[in-house]
Amino acid sequence: MKNFREVLESGEFTITAECGPPKGTDIKEMLEHARHLLGKIHGINVTDNQSAVMRIASLPVCRLLHEMGHDPILQMTCRDRNRLALQSDLLGAYILGIRNVLCMTGDHVSAGDHKSAKTVYDIESVQLLRVVDGLNHGKDMAGNDLKGPTKLFPGAVVTPESNPIEPQLIKFEKKIKAGARFFQTQAIYDIPKFRKFMKVARNFDVKILAGILLLKNAGMANYLNKFVPGITVPESLIEELKAAGKEEALDKGIDIAARQIRELKDDKVCDGVHIMAIGLENKVPIIMEKAGLL
Repeated sequence: MKNFREVLESGEFTITAECGPPKGTDIKEMLEHARHLLGKIHGINVTDNQSAVMRIASLPVCRLLHEMGHDPILQMTCRDRNRLALQSDLLGAYILGIRNVLCMTGDHVSAGDHKSAKTVYDIESVQLLRVVDGLNHGKDMAGNDLKGPTKLFPGAVVTPESNPIEPQLIKFEKKIKAGARFFQTQAIYDIPKFRKFMKVARNFDVKILAGILLLKNAGMANYLNKFVPGITVPESLIEELKAAGKEEALDKGIDIAARQIRELKDDKVCDGVHIMAIGLENKVPIIMEKAGLL
């Protein structure tokens, strides 16, 4: 069976999903959701204290999912570790069988549940990508030789609906030059706008997975528009969710996600999708089935 990297580089439409570790040691539900995705997706992201909310670390969860049969994508943010810890964790991930890493700067602690925590940000995402490239070539960040290199597959994030888009495109190109081989995007809802971004992205030898975030209801859509930079849910989609009513809003959100995936796949707009169903990971197989991916 091909791993995430092999599928992506083969040109096959690639599907990844997300696993959010819980706050606490009860992992039964998390593992059950992951089991439902076995054999259905090509890679599974494990978030790293997402939104600066303290949870189980990404690395041990990646190892558990690896043992289950998944090909995990280790999310690593620069918010909580200095360059020593980042490199140490990357080496640790590699010897535990983890081969994919998504390099991120990380949300500020002011967004999370430990607002008095001290941020680190010793380096940021572009520098972290360079660190991974160095480790792959047998050198640490200080130029010291390693006793055995890594062979990590580095990825990064981009926000195609950011306004203005120019700063994102500049950072996008910097990340590619630093070694990014694939990108998972921030949630997209405006497909025509995403198509414009992809026209630029296709000038580079890099794979793009479009972020598909499940809308639970109209309230969530309005919240994203108001508080999350770089995400714009069109009014037409909000009206669809409202018309569905409270009882059917989630089903409508699933239909919207599936519809978007079908369009992206049928028109070969990008290389795959990254499906995010925060707190509703059990809905991912339903989205995939409605999108014709199963």
